[in-house]
Amino acid sequence: MARPERIRLGDLLVQESLITQAQLMEALAAQKTSGRKLGRMFIDNGWVDEVQIAKALARQLRAPYVDLAKRSIRPEVASLLPEVQARRLRALPLEETANGVRVGMADPTDLNAYDDVSRLIKREIELAVVAESQLLAAIDRSYRHTDEIAGIAKELTTELSSVESDLGDLLGLTSASAEDAPVVRLLYSVFEEALRVRASDVHIEPQERCLRIRYRIDGVLHVQTEADSKISGAVALRLKLMSGLDISEKRLPQDGRFAAKLRNGAVDVRISTMPTQHGESVVMRLLNQSGGLLSLAGLNLPPHVAAAMQRAIARPSGMILVTGPTGSGKTTTLYAALNALNSTDRKIITVEDPVEYRLPGLNQVQVMEKIDLSFDRVLRAALRQDPDVILVGEMRDQKTAEIGLRAALTGHLVLSTLHTNDAMSTPIRLLDMGVPKYMVALSLQLVLAQRLVRVVCPHCAEPHEPDAHELAWLHNIAQASELADAQFRKGMGCGECNHTGYSGRTGVYEFIEMTQELIEAMNHGDPAAFTSAARRQMKGNTLARDALRLVVAGRTTVIDAMRISNQVAES
Repeated sequence: MARPERIRLGDLLVQESLITQAQLMEALAAQKTSGRKLGRMFIDNGWVDEVQIAKALARQLRAPYVDLAKRSIRPEVASLLPEVQARRLRALPLEETANGVRVGMADPTDLNAYDDVSRLIKREIELAVVAESQLLAAIDRSYRHTDEIAGIAKELTTELSSVESDLGDLLGLTSASAEDAPVVRLLYSVFEEALRVRASDVHIEPQERCLRIRYRIDGVLHVQTEADSKISGAVALRLKLMSGLDISEKRLPQDGRFAAKLRNGAVDVRISTMPTQHGESVVMRLLNQSGGLLSLAGLNLPPHVAAAMQRAIARPSGMILVTGPTGSGKTTTLYAALNALNSTDRKIITVEDPVEYRLPGLNQVQVMEKIDLSFDRVLRAALRQDPDVILVGEMRDQKTAEIGLRAALTGHLVLSTLHTNDAMSTPIRLLDMGVPKYMVALSLQLVLAQRLVRVVCPHCAEPHEPDAHELAWLHNIAQASELADAQFRKGMGCGECNHTGYSGRTGVYEFIEMTQELIEAMNHGDPAAFTSAARRQMKGNTLARDALRLVVAGRTTVIDAMRISNQVAES
């Protein structure tokens, strides 16, 4: 393709009736003082969006416009242009053609950038026009750190295989630049890639013949890379140093945390080590500090659930329990509630193991069993600190549960979690722990049970026809009339979702409120009567039914909703 001609963007947009002449003159006058790009000023003023600009440029240049949100780019094609240059020049190789390489550019009017791309790729360029935000997202997706991570791991293996190194040199502690140590660069790349793909956990697992690194994305584990098993000790050692753990202790599990500053922001890392047959397994929970805490509105609770939660936190006392298995978002929900309660006229104390979120204005206490700083001991001390609201990380035993419920009886609002499968079995579980029934009946206000389901990627979602197995489940929990207008969808996999078909997760919920009928059933100590009364109150608003709501709206798949249903059914 011939080198594009210089185009006056403002005149083109006026010609295309996308902006007025007056708007162009206003932007040109403002540009003289600000020096900003004209196209960006049009977008920031809300006169036109970047897709409209890209399509107008494509028409003028007689070049194709490419929607990168729906486009997958092979890493070997992207690598024709180095990542640093791709970001600088706002250009990305899209595909190889019969005559050369099709390259997407956000600003094809930048002829210097076009010349640099041609010089770097050294092949015939076929120009395509793309939107800038989509281009930057595509660059993030295309230049994966997989090869980089594997390369650094190989470099570290070579270093460990050579002459014996001093421990400090190996860990980059005594060198002039610690960042140059291969193990440091390996971990930096692992964390950066984990943030980019929205991983919640990183698993570093020594196997007999390799060190396997996996990411948990939207609740599912994906293998990132496999490296030589020789580096597992150095990686575990560096992480333990960063976390302040005992590096000489390899026989016992240890827990810690540290903060890491990366190019994409800060991440708080909770680390757990465990001795295995082939070395120490390390699992890290990543808490992205740049995202901020969710509000209750941000949880997208169904209206009847949101109303119940608002009623519960508006009370001056009582206990709110959020239940579900590990990784179901319980702590996130509780901190969203604390965020709503956090004000200068309330004293809020949290007792956790570990402290997962850091919220200004709260008094947060980390439980440490090894120095006898247990939940029940901290909770007793917290009650002498004149709190209004107390968050207890988990009702782990009878002592903690009794102290928490007694605090709720004596004028405190207490929030906590419990590992149960549904809402109606939670009060009965407290009785099984040995808590007096009168405490449960009088203190408990609300029990919210929740799970997380994966959300279908909006960029690659397509209509889906349920199979016989899925239809059987649907007809078992829903009426035919409820399914008449259902929009069954399934993600086919694209660059936006890392080819998983899913993009994030959302909650499904059920709850019970302790009404007079439930209190009387609890005081009589009759689990069957309590369960029957709870079912009447819930009126079919169960976890499975809430998951069905998302299926019918096309937000999640039938198979993901079935998993939630089976978890409850198997309890």
